[in-house]
Order: sequence, then C-alpha cells, then structure tokens
Amino acid sequence: MPAKNIPLQRFALSETLLTSAKAVQAVRSGRSLSDALAMTPSELRAAAQSISFHTMRRLGLANEIQRLLVPRTPPNPLFNALLQVSLVLLDTAMEADGGEANAFWPVYAVHTVVDQSVQAADAKSLRSYKKLLNAALRRFTRERPDILTQARKNPVARWNYPDWWIQHVQRAYPNSWEALLNAGDQPGPMTLRVNRRLVSMVQMEACLTGAGIGFSRVGTAGLILTQARPVHEIPGFDEGWWSVQDAAAQMAADLLRPFDGARVLDACSAPGGKTAHLLESSQLELWALDNDAARLERVGQNLDRLRLRNDDVHLRCADAADTGTWWDGKPFDLVLADVPCTASGVVRRHPDIRWLRRQTDVARTAALQRKIVSALWKTVKPGGRLLYATCSIFPQEGELQAQSFLKAHGDATRLDAPGQILPLPDADGVARYDGFFYALFAKQA
Repeated sequence: MPAKNIPLQRFALSETLLTSAKAVQAVRSGRSLSDALAMTPSELRAAAQSISFHTMRRLGLANEIQRLLVPRTPPNPLFNALLQVSLVLLDTAMEADGGEANAFWPVYAVHTVVDQSVQAADAKSLRSYKKLLNAALRRFTRERPDILTQARKNPVARWNYPDWWIQHVQRAYPNSWEALLNAGDQPGPMTLRVNRRLVSMVQMEACLTGAGIGFSRVGTAGLILTQARPVHEIPGFDEGWWSVQDAAAQMAADLLRPFDGARVLDACSAPGGKTAHLLESSQLELWALDNDAARLERVGQNLDRLRLRNDDVHLRCADAADTGTWWDGKPFDLVLADVPCTASGVVRRHPDIRWLRRQTDVARTAALQRKIVSALWKTVKPGGRLLYATCSIFPQEGELQAQSFLKAHGDATRLDAPGQILPLPDADGVARYDGFFYALFAKQA
C-alpha cells in the first residue's frame, strides 16, 4: 500500500506510472511538465504530478542507472521514460525501507513498484519490453548499493542537473554550490500574499487559524503555510482575499514603492501576480503588457478574482521591447521589468526546467533582457524608477546585467535593492525564498 503522503488514487498504480512516463517523455521532447500534465486525465493528475516531479528531481541518476542496466538504449522513448520513472520510485522505496524517507517523496512498497511497473508495460507499444523491464528492475533491487556507487561517479547522476548547469553554479557560488543544487531538489513552501484591499493580515490569520491551517509571516503581506494544500481548502480563495506567490516575488511591489495616482508599467506581466500586488498596494493607472495573448488573459482573470479590475487598468498584448507598437509617449513614474529568464531560481517548483534549458539559453536570454530594459528605460519619466527583476540565480541574468545597464545609461542611478536572493535555508532551516534578483534604478531628473 502507498504511504500516507501519496495522493489518494482511484486507479491502479500501473495507470499512474504510465501517465507519469508519458509526462516525462514529453519533457524529453521539449514540452514543459505543466503542459504535459494538463493533458492527463484529471483523476490521475495529482498522483502523476507527484511521481513525475519526483522523477525530474532524480532524472540524472535514473538515466545513468538505466545505462548501467541496459547499455543499449531501446528505440522506444516511452519505454525509456517508464523505466526511468520505475527506477526512481524503486530507489525511493528502498531508501524509505532504510529509514531515509522524506515527507515529499512518493513512497510505495518495493514489490508494488516492480509489479505495477511491469503491468504498465501492458500498453500496446510496450509489451515487447516487459521482460526487459522486469529484469532491469529486479536486478536493481539485488545490486542497488553497487549500482548507485557506480552511477554517482557521473556528476549528472550525483547532482541531477546537466553538466553545464552544475558548472555555472560552481563558478558563480564556489562556497555554496552544493547547497544550491541540493536546495533545488526540495519543494518550495506554499506562500500566500494577502490582498489587503479586501482583508487585513489579522483577519486572514484568524481565518487560517480557525481552519486549523498553520502559518508564519513573511514580508509585508506574506503568509507561509506549514503544509501546502489545494487552494479551495483555504478560506477566501473565491472571495479574492489572497493569491499564491513566493515571498521573493512579493518583494517587487515593496521595492518599487507605488503611490496613489502613479502611472505604472508592468512590462512582462503574466500571469499577473506582481501586477495584482501593485494594484493591491495603491490606486494606480497601470499598464500590464505581455506578448502572449493567452497568458495576458490569465492576468485579467486573476485581477477579476481579486476585485482589482477598473478603468485605470490597461492590458496590452505587445512586445515590451517594441515600444512603438504600444506606448502612447506619456512617461511612467514606475516601471517593473520582470524580464524573461532561464527561471533557474524557481527550479524547486518547476524541476523540469533543468532538463528543458540549454547552455546557450543563458546568453540568449541575457541579450533579450538587455534589449527589453534598454527600450523600457526610454519610457521612464525623469525622477522615475525602474525595477529590474528575474527569477534566476545565474549572474549573467542578474548582477552582470545590472552592471551592464549602468554602463550603458549614464542617466541611471542604482538604488538599494536586495540584489541576488538565493533559495537557501535560513537559520531556522526554512528556505523561504525562491531564487530571485532585483536591481532598482532611478532616472536623473
């Protein structure tokens, strides 16, 4: 029987394993795990998400174990994904038997994993691989210590990140690179941002306490839940009392310091968390841009739920760098440039990112960031401020970008801001923040 930390299943584990394998295969083909899971049957989604996320966090190890067990890779991507999912679950099950279980792990009995994995191979395209799958899994159960020792000689298997990613982090953080890589394998906490236009912090805390939900405060509007749970199990979601937003992302509005009557631009706004926070903070004339119409629609939906939509809120589907297509020429008091990035700082929430990104993406996104911020700087009024933000831990997208901006714009003054935020545990052992970078600039009057 599965451990209590597994989502309740109405289907055989074999069905969930096959669904998870299809999601892993989709990531291998370049699709995001979120998109892949969105296509799965709703009844299977919670359990498949738990297993596929866990597999992403150990995929490097699973690949190397497969190479040792099956030196000639079969020409069937779904089989390879099913074997990797099964190996991860089997290794986790044996860790749990040794007393090393983590509350976030999907843990099943060893014999259940083997049996249900082989049953999952009853799928038409996999039947010819059943014997190979069974033999590989059973050999792993017999020889696990030796196989793990051999596999972990490969850094990709040891750390479960691509080689180039490991090297980037090693160079950037020589004293904490191991801790950073490990931190990316621990799911982030569920953090709420209270909509103080509708409810006070004290009122929201009382609601959570009344519902038996533990929490701690963070920042000016944040509440970190002791245990994550579905949004509809938390009081006030439909009423718009709060949003889910990491504590690091919540810093943006406080750093930009909006004021009533300000003309504000959120240049890369989707899915709208920071847009909403700005509107929760002050009465603004706010422009929210995004170049993806579907994602921009989500911004509007979020604002509607939070009761923040009004005539002074303008949603525009546009390329922020192409100001000639959307800007009316009237400068902004405040500009938030939460630019596209590799998202290397949120890998703990999106573990597929490490396998989707390529080394060339770092330089490519850095070039795009420079283009966007240079264009946006023209829209800032003299005396106004621009906040540069990325959810990355790579210096090329953070501190090096900020320094480059200062060199390129003589009318910019750098103001106090946190700079690089790392997703590491604090003195209490809690990793409250995703990886983020902030740099704040004022335009000379």
